[in-house]
Amino acid sequence: MGTLLFDNVRLLDPASGLDRPGRLLVVDGLIDDLDLPSDAAAPEGAETFDGGGAVLCPGLVDMRASVGEPGHEYRETVASAAEAASFGGITTLAVLPNTTPVIDDPALVRLLRARGEETGRVSILPYGAVSKGCRGEELAELGLLREAGAAAFTDGTRAVADTRLMRLALSYARGFGATVIQHPEDPSLARDGSATEGELATRLGLPGIPREAEAILVARDLMLARLTGGSLHLGHVSTAAALELIRRAKADGLAVTCDTAPPYFDLNETAIGDFRTFSKLSPPLRPEADRLAVCAALADGTIDAIGSDHMPRDADDKRLPFAQAAAGGVGLTTLLGVTLARVHDGTLSLLAAVDLLTARPACILGVAAGWLTRGRAADLCLFDPERSWRVQSGLMPGRAQNSPFDGRALDGRVLGTWKAGRQVFG
Repeated sequence: MGTLLFDNVRLLDPASGLDRPGRLLVVDGLIDDLDLPSDAAAPEGAETFDGGGAVLCPGLVDMRASVGEPGHEYRETVASAAEAASFGGITTLAVLPNTTPVIDDPALVRLLRARGEETGRVSILPYGAVSKGCRGEELAELGLLREAGAAAFTDGTRAVADTRLMRLALSYARGFGATVIQHPEDPSLARDGSATEGELATRLGLPGIPREAEAILVARDLMLARLTGGSLHLGHVSTAAALELIRRAKADGLAVTCDTAPPYFDLNETAIGDFRTFSKLSPPLRPEADRLAVCAALADGTIDAIGSDHMPRDADDKRLPFAQAAAGGVGLTTLLGVTLARVHDGTLSLLAAVDLLTARPACILGVAAGWLTRGRAADLCLFDPERSWRVQSGLMPGRAQNSPFDGRALDGRVLGTWKAGRQVFG
């Protein structure tokens, strides 16, 4: 594969605390050296890439995304998702199992991993379903799914509502060191809702979902994690009440982690004004007090990772009255840019923000990614944290375009992405 020297870059590696100007050498797709003196000649035959002072960090690890394949390729394919991921600096993508058919068969886990490798752009980490068909009735073959390469277990966009089933999942997953990921929303309270219950939903005439639907399921699952000793991860947490429960559980030493997504720390419920269906998400956007609580939880370490929560929809899914429109928004292309908004407003340091997108999600998933370490694959992201750009629906890579940030100006743009030393974007 040859030799590539990154010159004139700001090396940023949250896992080791590295943050300094420097050079990075890649040999045959692997990181070979991070300590080349500035006056040392490039190795013979090396291709030199001048980063212009931009930040060079590990490729981003997105731990929560959906792709349409298999079954809904008209929304998104692995190939189109990989293109969008490269644009966003993502080199490792964990995907939810609620496809058609559901990823409850080891053969489908192996298929998706292979499809990711075929793109040459991104490593796909499929989640295995907790229950057969993601129906929440019967436990899937967790051991076989894990052997096939399932990164963790979840029913994706559906909560595991049955308490006994969740207990079994946590217990069995513990036996082979796996994590159970929950969509924390009590389905009976959320049923038929389309916006957070409150003044705005009432004024717009929309069926509401009480914020307590999240905290209720979080409280139950924290108790089950304590009972079983299992590893629990709570996805896209969005309310102050749920975050306070998680904060206390961590203080008690419970094996719990959580993530959130950019809409929950950058937007609030007013974004659905005029019935804007691109901003209809699951969980729904929250009041400003909850958004500020998510920002505080990012800053104090309660939240362990930021995932894109990428949920592709086609135009017909969204061109409906708000209450009937499908929930979800794309997020691969905007994951880094929106996260950097919390750097620019002082909520996070740059090192902490990149940590939430690289080393910390990789640690939760137990994958060898998210580090700038000698001998590891050169999965890299080069970005300028000050470079401005605008999110424009219809002009972004990827098949789906339903971004809740459509029209938004962002400061922080990916300039290049490398997968195992090969440039896949920029």
